[in-house]
Amino acid sequence: MIAANNPILSSWISVPEGSDFPIQNLPFGVFKSKGSEHRVGTRIGDMVIDIAQLFETGQLSVDGFSTSDFQQEYLNPMMKKGKEATRRLRQALSDLFSSENSVASTTESIHKTLFSVHDVDMCMPVQIGDYTDFYSSKEHATNVGIMFRDPANALLPNWLWIPVGYHGRSSSVIISGQDIHRPKGQIKPDDNEPPIYAASRQVDFELEMGFITYDGKALGDSISTDEAEDYIFGMCLFNDWSARDIQKWEYVPLGPFLAKNFASSISCWIVTMDALQPFAVHTPEQDPAVLSYLKFEGKKSYDIHLQVGLTPENSTEKIICHSNFKYMYWNMSQQLAHHTVNGCNVRCGDLMGSGTISGSTPDSFGSMLELAWKGTKPLTMNDGTERRFIQDGDTVTMRGYCQNEQVRIGFGEVKAKILPAK
Repeated sequence: MIAANNPILSSWISVPEGSDFPIQNLPFGVFKSKGSEHRVGTRIGDMVIDIAQLFETGQLSVDGFSTSDFQQEYLNPMMKKGKEATRRLRQALSDLFSSENSVASTTESIHKTLFSVHDVDMCMPVQIGDYTDFYSSKEHATNVGIMFRDPANALLPNWLWIPVGYHGRSSSVIISGQDIHRPKGQIKPDDNEPPIYAASRQVDFELEMGFITYDGKALGDSISTDEAEDYIFGMCLFNDWSARDIQKWEYVPLGPFLAKNFASSISCWIVTMDALQPFAVHTPEQDPAVLSYLKFEGKKSYDIHLQVGLTPENSTEKIICHSNFKYMYWNMSQQLAHHTVNGCNVRCGDLMGSGTISGSTPDSFGSMLELAWKGTKPLTMNDGTERRFIQDGDTVTMRGYCQNEQVRIGFGEVKAKILPAK
């Protein structure tokens, strides 16, 4: 067991009951306090910890790191050190803020590195060079196939053989809390008429998780499923916004374009794979048997409880979806192995989206397309209004956490409001 994951650990920093951020989590993010530049931080309870200041004052020292690694706009320089180095860093933070460290708890210079989460601005955590989105939920792919193709052959012939994916647009990945305007493009409301240029009438969310990579191997080399988690830094919540009507018209033959690249929202904190280790579970049974390079051993998925809330303007939030990351048919190790099997090189800070996460029951579907079943089963909000897709003024909030009898490890939330088209 990784020592920092010990469930009996507690911190001398107060942690509210039900918090996503006990000392066993220690996620990484980037923040700004009043009058300061960007700094790399971690979080315990409702306190954001300035790691740069800890190094600056000599309260923290970890082989391979210096103060400048944390006086940064992004986590990338820190992640460049690799998995073993970031594991040592997380362990040193655990030791420093453990309730067993009576010296640290009374050291004034350490207390000066603590900021209330309410007094800081969270920033984009990672400089994302490339972004790939997968399509790895069997339930979601089946639902879409039933709605738009032959229900008897809902999955395309390749789906059970490869983790299907496409290269997205990293420039429009945004941080939680940044609102977005309704996208415009070509739509075809009437199958018997030419397309029109208009604002999308079918803006949708997609409940996803993302993972962030360390530097991979050189161009031409591939990463095996056994090696994959050595190249994955951590995970975040991910809302891969979609414009269904734009996508329906444009996606043949090359796949999503304007329907997907207008915005994708990620959560502020990256939770390390080390912190998630106690919540590893088996991947669902894969049939037919996968090809050799996609075979794997052990528990490669994670038991992450997910929920989606929808809040109309001037109303209250309604939880419209309960799902779980463990439902994913293709796991992250297989996704990364497939991504690199042709020699494609991944780089530090690359983002991989899981694809929409849907379960087998209607309340676990990870998009409005499925929840309202192509608009035929509208959802009723707390104010009595109905939703087939996302309307202007609506806020979508996604939350996720792992929990066992001893520890809860969470991701916080990712949220954004849809504003009218410009």
